[in-house]
This record gives sequence, structure tokens and C-alpha cells, in this order.
Amino acid sequence: MSRIPGYTPSEMELEKASNGYLMSLIAVMVGMPLPIINLLASLLFYFGNRNSTWFVRWHCTQTLLSQLTVLVINSIGFSWTISLIFGSTVLTNDYIAYMMTMVAFNIVEFIATISAAVRTRRGEHVELWFWGSLTNVVCPPPRWRNDERPLTPQNPY
Repeated sequence: MSRIPGYTPSEMELEKASNGYLMSLIAVMVGMPLPIINLLASLLFYFGNRNSTWFVRWHCTQTLLSQLTVLVINSIGFSWTISLIFGSTVLTNDYIAYMMTMVAFNIVEFIATISAAVRTRRGEHVELWFWGSLTNVVCPPPRWRNDERPLTPQNPY
């Protein structure tokens, strides 16, 4: 279990951070054929919480970055399928392989997002494989900022 040294997030922070992951899952169910719906939902949730504590902001950023990756992968598959249906593109082994890879990636990302939502709600600081490191660059933890103030719920930065 990964915790942030010297900091215990409040109940409200745990719920908001977990809801960031859940927002992307709900968007998948609502806007399944359109890949941009997930990103828009995560983006709206991020902007709604960007002035929140570091813990909430970090997890919203991680969700946003993961949804950006999913958008790129799904958009390629979506446009390829549309060109196959309405265009002059023919069904190839490359298309089938890409679609199988895309489905596998989406399943893994879906499971990782559910796991992150549950574990974050329990108070763990979940860093997903690729996106956690990228999120640390975009939204660095306070202990990396040479900040001498103690990290408390009253001082979450």
C-alpha cells in the first residue's frame, strides 16, 4: 500500500480523487462509440477540481492523462472503422490486429481505472504504470518542491 509520507488525505479528498476515476468510467458507458466523451468528462472534472488539494489534483491529472491516451488509440480505431464502412479501405490483417490490440488496451485500462478508484478511496496513492510517472512531472508532489512547511490537511501544498 502506497501512502504519501507525512500526509493523510481527508475523507473529502479521498472521495473527490476516487470520483475522478469513476467519472471516466461513467463516460465510457454513456459515450461508448465516441472516444472524445471520456476525455471531455475527465477534463470537466479536472477543471472543477484544479484548485483543490494536491492529492485530488494529482489523481484528476492522472485520470486526464490516461483518458488522453485512450482518446488517441480509440480515435484511430474509430476513424479506421468509419473509412472501412464508408470509404474505399479494405479489411486487412493490420486492421484486425489493431482492433484486437485496442480492445485489449481498453479492457486493461478499464480494470486499472476501477482498481485505482477503489484503492484511492481507501487512502492509497495509486500511480498507474505509465501515467503515474507522467503525472509526477505535470503535477509534482509537494515534497519535491523544496517546501519546508509540513504537509497537513490545512497545508496540502
